[in-house]
Amino acid sequence: MAIKDRKERDKLDRRKLIIESATRLFLEQGYEKTSIRNIADDIEYSPATIYLYFKEKDEIFFIIHEQGFALLNQEFANIGDIKDPFERLQELGKTYLNFGLRNPDYYDLMFIMRAPLSEIACHDKWEAGDAALNHLYNTVDECLSQKVIHIGDKLMISMAIWSFVHGLVSLYVRERFKAVANSADDATKKMVFESLQYFLNSLRA
Repeated sequence: MAIKDRKERDKLDRRKLIIESATRLFLEQGYEKTSIRNIADDIEYSPATIYLYFKEKDEIFFIIHEQGFALLNQEFANIGDIKDPFERLQELGKTYLNFGLRNPDYYDLMFIMRAPLSEIACHDKWEAGDAALNHLYNTVDECLSQKVIHIGDKLMISMAIWSFVHGLVSLYVRERFKAVANSADDATKKMVFESLQYFLNSLRA
């Protein structure tokens, strides 16, 4: 391997290590209590080394968001060919639920943890986040055009759906359903998916 190639690989490995450490510390300590020095100490680097790769911790947090949304968009892409828009809407909801239930740590960082996202303002477009929302917007728009759901504002309907599904995932990953559902985990998951179906059916025209 050429020296240049080895240096590039080492650089990518360090960057990956920093992101992995930051992800773990954000989850364990919270965003506000995690500093660049904490991350540096965790992986036995100097803070100056971290700053060679990232200008601030918000940039690291943004990249973690990007990775999470990239995973979510990959799963959404698998259902893009469903012709019936209401069926696609149902699958979008189920896919979102499955993503949150399978990736609770990523979901916490993406949608629950309180942290500034000033890094987003540095970009003309937040492509990963916009792409995820557009799957929902476009599907709701088709449902409205074909009159398979009640007529209303596309944005408001989309936000209502997202808020409902987000609420289900958040309550599940933070184990709040245990307070009202004294049942095995599989039964609780079944209840979560049935709640989604009940809500979506209420939108049908």
